[in-house]
Amino acid sequence: MGVPDGCICRFWIACSGAAGEYSNNVIVRQMLPTLRARPGPTFFLIMSEYEIDPGKVAQLQITADHHDQRVDNFLITLLKGAPRTLVYRIIRKGEVRVNKKRVKADSRLKTGDIIRIPPVRLAEKGETPDVSPKLKEILEAAVLYEDEGLLAINKPHGLAVHGGSGVSLGMIEALRKMRPQHSFLELVHRLDRDTSGVILVAKKRAVLTALQRMLANKNGIRKRYLALVHGHWSASIKEVKEPLLRQERQSGERIVVVSDEGKPSHTRTKLLVTGPHYSLIEAEPVTGRTHQIRVHCLFHGHTIAGDEKYSDKVEKDIDKRQGVRRLFLHAWHLAFRHPGSGEQLELTALPDSEFTDMLDKAGCHVTF
Repeated sequence: MGVPDGCICRFWIACSGAAGEYSNNVIVRQMLPTLRARPGPTFFLIMSEYEIDPGKVAQLQITADHHDQRVDNFLITLLKGAPRTLVYRIIRKGEVRVNKKRVKADSRLKTGDIIRIPPVRLAEKGETPDVSPKLKEILEAAVLYEDEGLLAINKPHGLAVHGGSGVSLGMIEALRKMRPQHSFLELVHRLDRDTSGVILVAKKRAVLTALQRMLANKNGIRKRYLALVHGHWSASIKEVKEPLLRQERQSGERIVVVSDEGKPSHTRTKLLVTGPHYSLIEAEPVTGRTHQIRVHCLFHGHTIAGDEKYSDKVEKDIDKRQGVRRLFLHAWHLAFRHPGSGEQLELTALPDSEFTDMLDKAGCHVTF
């Protein structure tokens, strides 16, 4: 098997010949041209960890560690520091190929696939900033659950889950700095920067892939959110199934709209309490589209309080008068079967005092 140019890889090299078989873990750098040209025994090269020179085309073979991983998540992890917009652009333009075919961002990789990655220009990689004592204290206090394979955090509002797009230190980078003894820490899923609540971090690859498979199959994980929305939400609205399409405005801002051309999307909703200006609802996203809850609420005429992206001027004025200074969307409950132990976990992340104080002020008090 040939080894592509532009790769600096750690390989298991298995060599078979007349004298028998053996294997050895080595770093292969300048040896690659020699290995490709050497006659005699057959070398098979299986990638276990890899880096690429981003300025050159690279072709990588997918191992079992990355089986069933989404193409976009694989590239985001591989191209450290690359803006997400760049990753999605090279996928959309067909510059990323799997087995010589175009793929979508949500396509799943399989063991043995060959993925082609085009040359990309990345900003000079700077040192990740240190975690401030305040952020360290916040994250340590936010741990909801932890075992040898999994970590659950009650993410505070305003903290990005990862760096990029002007953010040098996100939650996952901070956790890696705080826990250098862990060689593997990866986000299982994501929350918008302005959304607070429970988020899962895998400490083992097997746990990551199992949980992401549950999410992809829409089976085995239930997520419930609290959303404070404008107006009086009708108790009759219980299922929202409007397809969602991602668009880009002329300004470059990315938004999501309801469109027949969009992807199937499903949110279950339940009215909890109504006040003079707002209603508090519980929303359960069955699918996991970008901004799904926010746009499904907008579709029914009830934008989430503090939603600067989707609110109109009237709603923004109401928010200002009521003292709303953030997005009032909180991931408060997550239920799933642990892929390692088989235990059914029910994780609850209580909203912070700013959230609950606003509920009281809006006449939407609930007891948690």
